[in-house]
Amino acid sequence: MMPDSPPAPITPPSRTSIRIRLLLLALLPLGIALPAMVAVLANWGGQYFDSLLVTKVRADLAVAHGYYERVRDGVGRSVEALAGSSRLQQALAGRGQVGLMLQEARQAQKLDFLEFWSVDRSRRLAGEWPVLASALAGSVRTETEIFSPDSLRQLDPMLAEQAVTPILPTPGAWPDERTEERRGLLIHAAAPVRDTAGHITGILTGGVLLNKNLGFIDRLNEIVYPPGALPLGSAGTATLFLGDVRVATNVRLFAGERAIGTRVSTAVHSAVLEQGRTWLDRAFVVNDWYVSAYAPLHDSAGARIGMLYVGFLEGPFEEAKRSALGVVVALFGLVMLVAGVFAVLWARRVFKPIERMHATMHAIERGETEARVGPVDSQDELAVVAAHFDQLLDRLQAQADSLKRWGESLDGEVAKRTAELERAVAELKAAQSQLVMNEKLAAIGQLTAGVAHEVNNPVAVIQGNLDVLRDILGPAAEPVAPEIKLIHEQVHRIRLIVAKLLQFARPQDYVGYLEPVTPAQLIQDSLLLVGHLLKKGNVAIEQHLDSARQILCNRNELQQVLINLMVNAIQAMPEGGVLTLAVEDWDEADMPLGLRIIVGDTGPGLSAQEQASLFKPFYTAKKPGGTGLGLWVSLSLVERYGGRISVESVPGCGSRFTVWLRAEPLAPELSAG
Repeated sequence: MMPDSPPAPITPPSRTSIRIRLLLLALLPLGIALPAMVAVLANWGGQYFDSLLVTKVRADLAVAHGYYERVRDGVGRSVEALAGSSRLQQALAGRGQVGLMLQEARQAQKLDFLEFWSVDRSRRLAGEWPVLASALAGSVRTETEIFSPDSLRQLDPMLAEQAVTPILPTPGAWPDERTEERRGLLIHAAAPVRDTAGHITGILTGGVLLNKNLGFIDRLNEIVYPPGALPLGSAGTATLFLGDVRVATNVRLFAGERAIGTRVSTAVHSAVLEQGRTWLDRAFVVNDWYVSAYAPLHDSAGARIGMLYVGFLEGPFEEAKRSALGVVVALFGLVMLVAGVFAVLWARRVFKPIERMHATMHAIERGETEARVGPVDSQDELAVVAAHFDQLLDRLQAQADSLKRWGESLDGEVAKRTAELERAVAELKAAQSQLVMNEKLAAIGQLTAGVAHEVNNPVAVIQGNLDVLRDILGPAAEPVAPEIKLIHEQVHRIRLIVAKLLQFARPQDYVGYLEPVTPAQLIQDSLLLVGHLLKKGNVAIEQHLDSARQILCNRNELQQVLINLMVNAIQAMPEGGVLTLAVEDWDEADMPLGLRIIVGDTGPGLSAQEQASLFKPFYTAKKPGGTGLGLWVSLSLVERYGGRISVESVPGCGSRFTVWLRAEPLAPELSAG
């Protein structure tokens, strides 16, 4: 019985250990996890962003190399077509029009030189020009070669002048005492000219000088980097190198002129010209950093004679990466600040009622029997505990008063008190049994959480290394793409299993995201997951999906309940049978409340005793390999949404489980989410 006068104010004790522990519990994970996440995201994001840039410049190099090969093949086809043309045969027969005809053809085909040489002259030069040797053997051949200044002058003195390139001092370049480059980088081809009888009467040779060929390099750059191809204000460039000297480029110097005559860096020289590797990385080009790709060019003997380069400015992309990282850091900081304030406020709501209960217990110990916790501001479990605590104190006080009044009553009162004591002992035993059960569940929960944590670590390593493997291999990973995909799927499956273990260990942390769910579709998805059990057990399916309503719940949790009921039904029919699945409207007093999901089987059924114990933890019904937690967990999930699970079964006639689900959950924490 509550006292008529208000309880005396209670001074809380000076100890604040609970408050400190709650605040540390709330703030330490935020202070450790969020900065760690920012660091991981910055490191991984930067590496991934850089890999995307390298992939982009690799594709640009492939396009540039393809255009170079088309130009090279075009020179060969032009020379071959003219060598076999009737126009050349007629000019050779007239002997007076060959030079004029070749000049017109050279201008039409945009070649830098085009000449007809006799067989004798071709044989004298075949040792220097491998394409002439191939033409004398009867085949057409096109190669990229380095021509000496004398060879260029023999072809055309203007070509020798065009090839002269002063070498400009370049910071970080390979040591070289030369002051100019006089050699020429040519694409040239040779084709046999035959008479009507098929005999070789001469060799037609032609080609294009790449030194200072600005039209070629600008066209290549336009194809690789058309307007708008690069975001963020970056600019693309292309270059042809003779050795390590730029002989054709659209890279600009400080004065705006082309950087013809500058040289490549020592690192690129060593990797590409000496080791023969393709460079795919950032590099300092003339006066700025570029995301660069260098590929070696080879002559007819396979020697490395130059390089083909494409690249784009790195600065705009680096600035964008830093800006994105700054935004992420700012967002994480804001989230951490808001979460910290929320954690402090929430912790206060938790430890205030606890402190009041603690102070009340100290007051009772001091003999203040009227002390009570009183109403608390929160409406959660702590409020319920506080109310029960006050009720318990009222009851204890009433019992104490009664004992004082009737302490020396007759034997009847003694017998009455004895009966009450026996009932109290029975309640104590029941409470003790429940406590033992709770300790078992807590131990299993801790073990499950530990196992889940230990599994997550190697899974994360597998996932991370798999991503690195795929990024490193790039296109080379295509032959094993199905296997990589299968590994991804199995890793995802392990993560789902771990998530379910954690959900069992800490169900309050895995309430889940609520969304409208159509149970009929969810049943079909669940059937796919238990399909192997249906085939193995020779079980037929009968469906009655008569409701089109949706319910608001977590899809994965509802699917867990359905799969558990389906697996239990299939295991109840080891010799085969019929699995019944139905969805019906749930209405009461002509008001739509939700729907019912029914899972039935044609197994042996359940006795009344079995039905009474089905939803208790660790009850297995003697199933091999069962844990006895499936129906208990399923009932907990459904009750969290304000629903229930009922069972109807007659021994020998199968069982029928009905899941009653409301259209919207009743639990405050779920409906608020």
